[in-house]
Amino acid sequence: MKLNFLGGARTVTGSCFYIECNNLKILVECGLYQGENADEINRAAFDFRPEEIDYIFVTHAHLDHSGMLPKVVKEGFGGKIITTPATRDLLELMLYDAASIQESDAEWKTRKAMRAGKPPVLPLYTVEDVRSVLPLFDEKPYGTVFNLGSGIRYRFLDAGHILGSGTLEVWFQDSEKEKKIVFSGDIGKKGNPIIRDPSVPAEANFVIMESTYGNRLHKPLKDSIDELVQAIRITFKKGGNIYIPSFAVGRAQDLLYMLNDLVREKRLYNIHVYLDSPLAEEVTKVYLSHPEVYDEEAMKRFSTRDFEGSLKLHFVRGVQESMALNRIKSGIIVIAGSGMCEGGRIMHHLKHNLWRQECSVVFVGFQGKGTLGREIVERKRFVRILGEEIAARAAIYTINGFSAHADQAELVGWLSYFKDSPEVFIVHGEEDVALSFGRLVEEKFGFKTHVPEKGEVFEL
Repeated sequence: MKLNFLGGARTVTGSCFYIECNNLKILVECGLYQGENADEINRAAFDFRPEEIDYIFVTHAHLDHSGMLPKVVKEGFGGKIITTPATRDLLELMLYDAASIQESDAEWKTRKAMRAGKPPVLPLYTVEDVRSVLPLFDEKPYGTVFNLGSGIRYRFLDAGHILGSGTLEVWFQDSEKEKKIVFSGDIGKKGNPIIRDPSVPAEANFVIMESTYGNRLHKPLKDSIDELVQAIRITFKKGGNIYIPSFAVGRAQDLLYMLNDLVREKRLYNIHVYLDSPLAEEVTKVYLSHPEVYDEEAMKRFSTRDFEGSLKLHFVRGVQESMALNRIKSGIIVIAGSGMCEGGRIMHHLKHNLWRQECSVVFVGFQGKGTLGREIVERKRFVRILGEEIAARAAIYTINGFSAHADQAELVGWLSYFKDSPEVFIVHGEEDVALSFGRLVEEKFGFKTHVPEKGEVFEL
């Protein structure tokens, strides 16, 4: 087997791994790059011929693992896209949303370009391109081994990261002895709301492992919830609002679940939460339609349908409704995408409220290098939002205990289940984090460890 690291190598986004084995050509992940120079990188030619790829595996629905699917199909891929049922349902929503954003951004850039006498800007892909993706999905449940042919078998295990997220096991035989390679996907932390804890394979010859939080520990969830309660109380007392940049998939649903618990427990009262993301609303409906992946507590909660004492949840649909929120000066919580403040409605809320000292911005997820979210977290005094210089005077909270990712200790714990000294490839982490986590793995386990660079090829 030949393994080529085409994305997610020494960076957190754009995951893409290319396998050649027994005359089959396979991608694991086909992710969108996010951050500095993202548009240029995403528009570049693929490092493979899309029409030659036989299969694409997608571990979960976040766009940094899946967001290039419409482009690869548009450029010639016609094989199967293999993923779990919940991931397929989420991807239909997310890819349509991403295409709509691409089209509207291209339209805005084209108007600007034409005024300057420049050619029009084309979207990376369109809604029509997404329609071509949908017939290619091949849904597979957790826990069952399937034959791909040519001496290759595979199985998804529950990765515990978001709804439908999977760890992919692949058995291949290109010599006398069958070998096994495991792609971790994004590993969830234990105790995430709604979904089950991660399942861990017991053996492998090779492991391709994410390292997003490979250099830090999360606060305990209880402490993070306490910090969120404190942030809400302080902000409302000052007469401001809470703004939470959040990914539409996973984080938004977890936050709603936890905020509802806080109201039921009477730690918060009369809370009005505005979910300002049509995508997040649709994703929430998908979550409700897949109880087969709930953990025991969520199963019990949703089956009783006991919503007495719940928070007051408002779904914000139209643009005018979203704009109207900025006329409410105090006492509300706004959850809006995108999670790294690289687009979406959160940009407008920050433009109108980041300068207000009585308001607070609560970050509950990772902020990649080069993103607006990272600039705010790093306490830059002024940031550029939608073409304007905005003073960052609001209170900033970074509460990493809400992350859906395993932290360093949980990543090490996940790897400790492998008893047969696999060769480990560290991916999907910023370069310094991936390198330091690679050293930790070598020191702790003695496993042969690599931190691949983009385009680096290994013969397994």
